[in-house]
Amino acid sequence: MTGEKKNRIAVVDYDAGNIKSVVQAVNLVGENVEVAVTSDEEVIRAADHIILPGVGAFGDAMKRLERTGLTEVLREEISAGKPFLGICLGMQVLFDESEESPGVKGLSVLHGRIRRIPEGDGRKVPQIGWNRLSFPNPSRLFDEAFLAKDPGCADPYAYFVHSYYLEAEDPSVVAATCEYGVTIHAAVESGNLYACQFHPEKSDRFGLTILYHFLNHL
Repeated sequence: MTGEKKNRIAVVDYDAGNIKSVVQAVNLVGENVEVAVTSDEEVIRAADHIILPGVGAFGDAMKRLERTGLTEVLREEISAGKPFLGICLGMQVLFDESEESPGVKGLSVLHGRIRRIPEGDGRKVPQIGWNRLSFPNPSRLFDEAFLAKDPGCADPYAYFVHSYYLEAEDPSVVAATCEYGVTIHAAVESGNLYACQFHPEKSDRFGLTILYHFLNHL
């Protein structure tokens, strides 16, 4: 419809990679979306939804966020109630600290620590590939009734690329887990804040369904 208000999506650019595939997925599943890849504070504040992607090292990511002046902007927008999705490294930096970068403080929007995946038992680190998710708590992002509408989501597997995993302090915020030598807190949810260690944009039908739900219903 001509003149219909666009759903403005800010994909935060802080030189942490993993942007192109996220933008492609958002354009594929978003309804009437206008996507901005940006580090501009005003564009982020004006957005209807914010996505924080990322791959790489925790310490480098925090330095780049601080250098671009975005740490407080992201905290404020989350606190204000704007729908926010962190992906992979973009989830990890929401927490307090990481064993990957001792002494570097994260955004501490949620509390917990990022730990190294233990090696052994023939397990390869990093974990690269598909892993089955379990859902320990009720979740808006992984809403059972919504996922049940799509037979492709009946067996929820997601695609991971990571050497470090989240150990959340509050188990009630854990929306999804998987097993890889330890129990990995694979997704979290708190109010308007959602975050996934896995890559929904690379997780086939299940991942695209999750993105669709976030963009169009949350």
